[in-house]
Amino acid sequence: MDNTKTIKSALISVFHKDGLEPIVKKLNELGVTIYSTGGTEKFINDLGIEVVPVEDVTSYPSILGGRVKTLHPKVFGGILNRQDHEGDVAEMEEYNIPQLDLVIVDLYPFEKTVASGASEQDIIEKIDIGGISLIRAAAKNFKDTVIVSSMEQYAEFLNIISENNGNTSLSDRKKFAAKAFNISSHYDTAIFNYFNEDEIVYKASETTSKVLRYGENPHQKGFFFGDLDAMFDKLHGKELSYNNLLDVDAAVNLIEEFKGEDPTFAILKHNNACGFAQRKTIHQAYVDALAGDPVSAFGGILIANTKIDKATAEEIHNLFCEVVIAPAYDADALEILKGKKNRVILVQKEIELPKQTVRTALNGVLIQDKDYITDKLEDLSYPTNNKPSESELEDLLFASKLCKNTKSNTIILVKDKQLLAGGTGQTSRVDALRQAIEKATSFNFDLNGAVMASDAFFPFPDCVEIADKAGIKSVIQPGGSIKDQLSIDYCNDNGVAMVFTGTRHFKH
Repeated sequence: MDNTKTIKSALISVFHKDGLEPIVKKLNELGVTIYSTGGTEKFINDLGIEVVPVEDVTSYPSILGGRVKTLHPKVFGGILNRQDHEGDVAEMEEYNIPQLDLVIVDLYPFEKTVASGASEQDIIEKIDIGGISLIRAAAKNFKDTVIVSSMEQYAEFLNIISENNGNTSLSDRKKFAAKAFNISSHYDTAIFNYFNEDEIVYKASETTSKVLRYGENPHQKGFFFGDLDAMFDKLHGKELSYNNLLDVDAAVNLIEEFKGEDPTFAILKHNNACGFAQRKTIHQAYVDALAGDPVSAFGGILIANTKIDKATAEEIHNLFCEVVIAPAYDADALEILKGKKNRVILVQKEIELPKQTVRTALNGVLIQDKDYITDKLEDLSYPTNNKPSESELEDLLFASKLCKNTKSNTIILVKDKQLLAGGTGQTSRVDALRQAIEKATSFNFDLNGAVMASDAFFPFPDCVEIADKAGIKSVIQPGGSIKDQLSIDYCNDNGVAMVFTGTRHFKH
């Protein structure tokens, strides 16, 4: 059975007219009867091409300020009729309904209007009724009708009708129908999420996607759904991998804690900071961050909270690293960093990140608000007799930000706003502390005068005791254990200062 259909008539009514002209001219060349409304009708007329106003078909004008133009049985009958159905064919003739083989319709820009900060009334007016109905109708009847539902599809459609003399195959029509339902479902999701205030419902739709080289491992497929171009300007290097993207996400969230502060540099590996420092210059911040763990830094993700200069770039160039991220680069710094063919260089843009995190679990998803609490001086309470000095308080708050962005169970050791070591992803807080101490001493750091941060409370005094014996005299932790007093007593007996934040920062 031949499922090829020849386009003899078309309904065209679009908001975006860029790229429409070649299609209209090709349809006219093919002898297609064109029906249209409003601004699109004028656009076609201005091209000197004959067009039939929809009002001539429906015998009804556009009413209610343009809210109702195409919502009429003669329009939808022309789209939805089944050409191989005897009853449909008879009714089409009885009611003088014109056949519509092609529908080119797009939707009002609802999401862009919301993003622009427009008034509620303006947003409501961008909820398309006629357009969405025409798209769904034509897509439903793909066996007989072609639906072109976005200007992004114009080039593909024009190529098909140009190569096939106005004919389309069933597979062509079904493919365009799938695209149409993708657009309509995304549109409805955006509208629901705008209106929804009370329903606990998870609806998400991403139309921008990227096929990755593979997932966490070469035998796994990987995809990214989102708009990386809105997040970064990529200046150089290979395509970001699945694991790169996870590390970049961790890097962006970590450096956000230090936005607007003195020059800060982070080196991340497997979602955790292995090097981190804040200094008066970005060059010194990088040098001291690298000193925290020059072994783990190999193949890492680098991120800065300020412009990278030539001196810093020269230091970075000596290290094999996957990705470098900064808000800006000096021109000579950029040339140096481009010296490695595959090194990815990103400029981070100002963009609002999602307010929730989403991850799969079992046969569903887990959704939570992001941890937006950053421990501040005014949040602290002082349960021990000894109080931290001003410089120790600065280090404690610095360490707490790092701790919040490190995998649990975690302990972070900091001195003079430099990460000395972290114990990450351990099943025991004691193990995390021992790991951090061993790592710091392996790189010849002196822990005397260092501070310790914990992402959760100490149920026993063992951690403060181990820290104290390593030379650490200031501790920051959430507090809240029924046995807090045991840790407090140890600190009081041994001259250790401990502060409570009142906020736990687990990161599983």
